[in-house]
This record gives sequence, C-alpha cells and structure tokens, in this order.
Amino acid sequence: MKVAITSTGNTLESTIDQRFGRCAYFVVYDTANKAMEFIPNPNKDAEEGAGPASVQLIASRNVNKIVSGEFGMKIKSLLDSLKIQMIVLKEPEKSIKDIIEMLNH
Repeated sequence: MKVAITSTGNTLESTIDQRFGRCAYFVVYDTANKAMEFIPNPNKDAEEGAGPASVQLIASRNVNKIVSGEFGMKIKSLLDSLKIQMIVLKEPEKSIKDIIEMLNH
C-alpha cells in the first residue's frame, strides 16, 4: 500500500506539514517494500487550485492514503471519488520517521 505524507522538508527528520495542498513536500511511502520518495510540491505557491492540483499529483502515484494536518473543503469529495483515504494527524511536531514507524505497526 502506498501512503503520501505531507512534509515540511525532504528528510526523515522533517515534520508533518499541516497544509495538504500547499505543503513543501510529499513523501510517498510504500508499506510493502519500505521504499520512499520525496516529491517537491510544485503547487505550494499556486495562487489558487493548489489542493486539487496536489490531489492529481498524489493520485498519479497510485496512493491509497494521505496523512496530513488538514485538508481543504474541496479536497474531501475529490479524494472520496478517487477512493483515497484521508488521515488527519493534528501533531505538528511528528517527524516523517515517526509517522512511517506508526504505519509499519
């Protein structure tokens, strides 16, 4: 299963980014083979439409779940239609490494 995590940076020590559409990076983690990829978010400075554009980016990576601090109103129905589960994590101090460890248990 592939999980996308919103991240403030491109290391395991980076913390979860509370913003989905305007996060700095997406970490795509594959729970099956433990592979991960850091993807800079090209939509973080978009004037509008950052959320839906970020959904398209994530969907193109065949992600099943997304972990983020929050999701915009327009995003929920879009993710529901794509059968991508949203996981809201209201712990801004959580590192990417901590989240991956949680996913592995």
